Amino acid sequence: MGFILVFWIAALSADGQNVVLIRGGTVLTVTRGTLPNTDILIRDGKIAQIGPNLTAPPGAQVIDARGKFVMPGIIDAHSHMAIDNVNEATNPVTAEVRIRDVVNPYEVNIYRALAGGVTTIHSMHGSANVIGGQPVTMKLRYGEPVERMILQDAPRTIKFALGENPTRVHGRASQGQFGGGRENVTPATRMGVEQVMRKAFEMARRYMAEWEVYERARQAWERSRRRGPEPIAPRKDERLETLAAILRGEVIVHCHSYRADEILMVLRVFRDFGIKRLVFQHVLEGYKVAKELAEFGAMASTFSDWWAYKFEVYYATPYNAAIMHQYGVNVSLNSDSDELVRRLYHEAAKAVRYGGVPEDAALAMITLNPAKQIGLDHRIGSIEVGKDADLAIFSAHPLSVYAVCEMTLVDGVVRFDRSKDPDDMRLAIDPDESLEDAYVQFNPADYDRCMLGAEAHEGAWMGGVDLYELVEEMMAHKEDRP
Repeated sequence: MGFILVFWIAALSADGQNVVLIRGGTVLTVTRGTLPNTDILIRDGKIAQIGPNLTAPPGAQVIDARGKFVMPGIIDAHSHMAIDNVNEATNPVTAEVRIRDVVNPYEVNIYRALAGGVTTIHSMHGSANVIGGQPVTMKLRYGEPVERMILQDAPRTIKFALGENPTRVHGRASQGQFGGGRENVTPATRMGVEQVMRKAFEMARRYMAEWEVYERARQAWERSRRRGPEPIAPRKDERLETLAAILRGEVIVHCHSYRADEILMVLRVFRDFGIKRLVFQHVLEGYKVAKELAEFGAMASTFSDWWAYKFEVYYATPYNAAIMHQYGVNVSLNSDSDELVRRLYHEAAKAVRYGGVPEDAALAMITLNPAKQIGLDHRIGSIEVGKDADLAIFSAHPLSVYAVCEMTLVDGVVRFDRSKDPDDMRLAIDPDESLEDAYVQFNPADYDRCMLGAEAHEGAWMGGVDLYELVEEMMAHKEDRP
């Protein structure tokens, strides 16, 4: 499928003199309302004109959108797509690691996201560390080299994390609760999370001060006519360099969060260190502190209605996005999932259903608002002249449950076309085809008790596993159980 897609895209790129005309659709601009029976002219990947009865030069590609709805390409501000190893869980602070170095451009989920109208993702480090790695922003130019997918000029971002994830992975694991091998690692509590953050920023401040002293000494030495020994520069530290960039306002912090108390804690810490560029991720109790979020200018990227999947999200509500929006917080709806990303327009519709968010504002939650959160609203997120031609064409209004994405363009190039998509792959399954063998890693210390006493016969297999051999091995290690 990937080979076919690449060939097809190459053919389109060579055709039409880089001009595309989308004819007669209902255009949902997000910023300037709904424009019925409107054309969009695209030239060299940018939106050149918007209006009725536009003309295109000979050879231009013409897409008939009459009876259909055209919206900006959907943006997911919280994704883990195209990366295999999400967490560098070796230290509570790993600001130096970068997602951009480990992107897999061949992951099929990229193509599936295109089928849901998604054109840009913000692929993030996981939430194991208080200060994790640096995410990457990508256009979904599926089939092209990774260098073409990564938006090289996108603002730098970094992932922070609060609550149960970093305390479980580091502090409590080091205390033996989860089998960790390290000792006395902070944080084990939410209080410890705050101290890890403050300590890291204090170290960055000292690092910056050392370099400032060196730079002044260096300049004085260069101006001096009678030069003594050349000043020695401090040792470069990539971790502290990144933290210093946060303090200078050069990096946008995206902070995994749930509870209201820890959200307020981060606001206090950031005020103390003068950091202003802050987006809370998940932020499921954001509705409790919406006023404080708005006063700070913090943005919020949340789920539409996920909750109760662990204790710290017990008090979430599907009204969260609507309430924060009412208080003036910039709110986006994210997927955090390679599966849900295909239906973010349904997630936006829930904001209309839960809390009565206006339709344009709901669409902004999956287009313009996440564009602001990743610092790219000057290029993407709405349909305006001069912006990138990232567009999705739907069979009906995208907030309708009956809507289907029919075509997705990135930079004016069609990356998904339902009419040319291969037939349902499930039809090609051979019911007589044998399955690959599965491998079971057996550990006597944590085997499943439900298999004790089970009877299995030689030759009994399930999903590639020899059940007879598995049960025999468990019984042999019965006494090893702690």
